[in-house]
Amino acid sequence: MVNLKVQAESQDLWDDREYALSLMKKISDQSSLIDGWKLIQKRFTDIYELAELDDEALRPELEAELGSIEKLLSEKEITALLSGPYDQGNALLMIQSGAGGTEAQDWASMLMRMYLRWIEKRGFKSEIIDQTEGEEAGIKTVTIAVEGIYAYGYLRSEKGVHRLVRLSPFDAAHRRHTSFASVEILPADVSGDDEIIINPEDLKIDIFKSSGAGGQNVQKNATAIRITHFPSGLVVICQNERSQLQNRANAMRVLKARLLEIKQAEDEKHLAELRGDYVKTEWGSQIRSYVLHPYQLVKDHRTDFEIGNAQAVLEGEIDPFIESFLRSKSSTN
Repeated sequence: MVNLKVQAESQDLWDDREYALSLMKKISDQSSLIDGWKLIQKRFTDIYELAELDDEALRPELEAELGSIEKLLSEKEITALLSGPYDQGNALLMIQSGAGGTEAQDWASMLMRMYLRWIEKRGFKSEIIDQTEGEEAGIKTVTIAVEGIYAYGYLRSEKGVHRLVRLSPFDAAHRRHTSFASVEILPADVSGDDEIIINPEDLKIDIFKSSGAGGQNVQKNATAIRITHFPSGLVVICQNERSQLQNRANAMRVLKARLLEIKQAEDEKHLAELRGDYVKTEWGSQIRSYVLHPYQLVKDHRTDFEIGNAQAVLEGEIDPFIESFLRSKSSTN
């Protein structure tokens, strides 16, 4: 924290506006974390002083306050497990439908809704920076920028293939179907990483009209951006914003995050921590299964943690799965 404040006092700080804003955000986040611990300490002091009064009438209030403090400490224990270089920062959440056609595209949209609900409950901010609709229903792909302290640290446990088993709403015979969608999580705050250098000469930037559902949603002006990075072969598209500049900025943000992923993948240990081994989006490769028929169950295959209330999970109640995964990773390190 002291080192960050020293950097913030530099006279040429605002020569690089992007870096300056990133640094100020880090200072703000660190201050919030410190203030959180100070508040817990004060609440402990207050409850200790009240307990010393030995007043039986205060017992219900003290027990309630103690339970609240224990919950806060449990949350702090989880954040203590998030010690990676990007864990405290923002995240890019990407969902792509897999095997299953319309079924999988509908499942991808269900996952998007689940994560948006979780983001809202967490008090984080979300912005859909690119989305491709399905032909009949759902979505093919979506990229969501998630802003909040520890957004990447929490969400990185969601990386992998998610499997759905249900009675199909798109099957006239109402038969049981299995669908797949993949979730990819990347750190969003990589602008200050000196190793991520993008040479403008290595980029091909195409501008085109955004696709839409028709009517007023179709862009009459060319604002969508496609960036091709020749050295890596990466192609990034952003088309959700009406401004060409905003789409370009978002596309560059995604490109930097993907280049960071490639850099980290050069070390097998970093690869395992940041992304995990590549797996196809199909049967047998899932990290989690969501069963809606013939019974309700959501099970994480990495930790064997499961919950019977699948509807609650799809409404964004995924914290138990995140915490179980983080604790399991900690115990194996």
